[in-house]
Amino acid sequence: MILGVPWWVFMMILFIFVSGYMAFRAMRAERRLEQQYIAQEGKVYMDRVEKERQQKQARRQQMS
Repeated sequence: MILGVPWWVFMMILFIFVSGYMAFRAMRAERRLEQQYIAQEGKVYMDRVEKERQQKQARRQQMS
């Protein structure tokens, strides 16, 4: 007993803090993955828009 409290109570409190820290790390890592995915999908979309814009310009030049 430490300060009148059983040792396993301190261990449980420690495990709660460790668990919270690990959950925070996992949440942060998942947020990074989401941001990378969003950036990648945004780039694909912007590439598609740019390709379409170039095709429109090519069609306009062919008509002139």
